[in-house]
Parts: sequence; structure tokens; C-alpha cells
Amino acid sequence: MSKSVGNSLKKFFCDWIIPIFIAVILAFLINRFIIFKIEIPSESMVPTLNIGDNLFATRVYNPENLKRGDLVIFYFEPKNQLYIKRLIGLPNDEIVISNGVVSVNGETLIEDYVENQEEFTGEYKVPDEKYFFLGDNRANSGDSRYWKTPYIDSKYIKGKAFIKVYPFKDIGFVE
Repeated sequence: MSKSVGNSLKKFFCDWIIPIFIAVILAFLINRFIIFKIEIPSESMVPTLNIGDNLFATRVYNPENLKRGDLVIFYFEPKNQLYIKRLIGLPNDEIVISNGVVSVNGETLIEDYVENQEEFTGEYKVPDEKYFFLGDNRANSGDSRYWKTPYIDSKYIKGKAFIKVYPFKDIGFVE
């Protein structure tokens, strides 16, 4: 009987404990190094993203691979929190905003995703290893236009949003 109990414990350990332990370790490693979840805290990205939307983002280790228009998660030091905004300016880009119309390096951007356009005007020259971000809900977005230092250093870029997972009716890739 003791041999049977020993075999049962061994089977339980091999069938349940080891797989659960491995799954927990894998989940930790995936979250730490590959993807992470973020919840949208504000209306700055409406209509693309709404308050309470949950997204998965891939970790960014090489910001040089980001493209204009990507939805990027970055650490915003003055507020000590993560932000998500649309990447508009790459290192060394020249950005001109004239009555809300954005041009980068002399080319006007077509921004079908923008809601609540604002009659803002300004000019920016993005320094090396820095990035310039705007929210899609321009009239209700605290973004590069209004920050004391309008550029985010590459070391603060954490991820790139790729899929909305909640609310369930809106599951899908984000653009």
C-alpha cells in the first residue's frame, strides 16, 4: 500500500505540480521579456482606444525598428507612469504643426485616426535618440505639444501595442 501511495504522489507531482510550475515560470518570462498587458487610463487616444481598453504590447528592445504611426507605450518620467501615444516624430525629424495639420520632413501626414482636431501650431526638431508623440484625440491629449520637454528618450520606450483584448466585442489588432 505504501508503494501505491508513493506512486500516486509521484504521478500527482509529475502530472500536476511540475506542469503548473513550468507554466508559471513561462508566463513570468513571457511577460517580462516578450509581451505585456496595458489598460488605457485616459481618453487621449479616442477613437482608436477608449478608457478601460486592454491591450497586449510587444516589448521594444530596439526603438530604431519603430515606424511613424505605431502605437507606442513609454515611461513618462514627469508623471511617473506609462503612456500610450501615436509615434509621429523619429530621431532628426522636423515636425511642423499648422492649425492642427501635421507635416513631417515637409510631407503632410494623412491622419484618418485623429478625432477632435485642435487648431494648434508649433515646430519641432527631434533630437538624436528621442521621439515625438501625439494622441489621436488631439483636443483632449496631453502629449509632446504640451510637455516641458517634448521628446521621449529611447531608453523610456517600453513596447508597441499590437492587439486589443478587452472589451471582448472589440478584440483585434490595433493600428
